[in-house]
Amino acid sequence: MSKVEEFEELRPLLFSIAYRMLGSVSEAEDAVQEAWLRFDGSTTRPTSTKAFLSTTVTRISIDVLRSARVRREEYVGPWFPEPLLTDPYQDPARSAELADSVSMAALLLLERLSPLERSVFVLREVFGFGFDEVAAAVGRSEAACRQLLVRARRHMQAGRPRFEADRQERQELAARFFDALREGDVAGLRSVLAADVSMVGDGGGKAPQLARAVVGAENVARLLASVIPLMARIDVTFEPHEINGRPGAVFRDRDGKVLHILALEVLGGQIQTIRSVINPDKLGHLGPVADAWAVDREVKQSRLRRT
Repeated sequence: MSKVEEFEELRPLLFSIAYRMLGSVSEAEDAVQEAWLRFDGSTTRPTSTKAFLSTTVTRISIDVLRSARVRREEYVGPWFPEPLLTDPYQDPARSAELADSVSMAALLLLERLSPLERSVFVLREVFGFGFDEVAAAVGRSEAACRQLLVRARRHMQAGRPRFEADRQERQELAARFFDALREGDVAGLRSVLAADVSMVGDGGGKAPQLARAVVGAENVARLLASVIPLMARIDVTFEPHEINGRPGAVFRDRDGKVLHILALEVLGGQIQTIRSVINPDKLGHLGPVADAWAVDREVKQSRLRRT
């Protein structure tokens, strides 16, 4: 098998490792490309190509994550991972590659870990690497990796909800939510939202976003029911998709350009969190990106015309 064939066979695994490490599609793809360049440029073939490339992409990701942490501390507003479509019909290859992809909520929990804790957790808990492989990848002893994993598990378990909904329950609840959203049905929206639901937006200072989280079923329902019909008046549409393994939707302007995404977290039979990503820097991998400021102006003008 040629180097190219070996690499392409392992690309899905490498991307999955890097994405879970970095929470960024673009940075993950860059890390995978850099791993290829190092593999292609090596003069000797490694004993295990999988071990070599996994180690390489992990170490690249650790370096990127260390520098990214500084940028994320200076980020304007809440920081969310770059959304990733995981619809089976959208891209079968990528869907299979991310079949066990973690949700945005879990990726945000991973953000609490140090780069080493995160890499050990991802390699061991998500992909089932042996401790010898993990130790080689991160350049630490097996004993040190075991300790890193203990700490990582503790952080992750402390932040996870006790009772998560199953896939069918999530899909059914999301269908009701999006039906009510299309109709601007406040009561319908309120019926699927948890009493303490929160709606939070990530614009990164580069697009109009919520000034602060909107909390409470009544507040969230009324906000959505007032804004979505106005957006529909200027031909903004949305289409449900599975995003990071959870229900969500992609919103598009009249030209079909990506405006923003919504991702839903379901807990206890109700929608607990609604996350919106509208930062254009995080949407380019989904297609051409809309001018969110222009859409915002149109929405405001439409509101004025109605008053």
